[in-house]
Amino acid sequence: MYFVGLGLVLMTMKYLEFGPVAHLSWVWVLSPFVMAVVWWAWSDAAGYTRKRAMQRESERKNARIDRNRANTGRMVKGRKS
Repeated sequence: MYFVGLGLVLMTMKYLEFGPVAHLSWVWVLSPFVMAVVWWAWSDAAGYTRKRAMQRESERKNARIDRNRANTGRMVKGRKS
């Protein structure tokens, strides 16, 4: 997401001809978008995205289990049943 943000800032600066970016080639200005695509392709292929999603789901599941145990009185202080 940082690459997309950087690309938007650089593209806006180039369009408005602001600062040193005004003298850069469009290839350099648009390169963060290419890097974002490469990053997303790599993270999907390497399983990084899915691993993070599974970790979040596991944390939500454990929190829900702990909350339900506490609500039913099955959790002893300092020890999980």
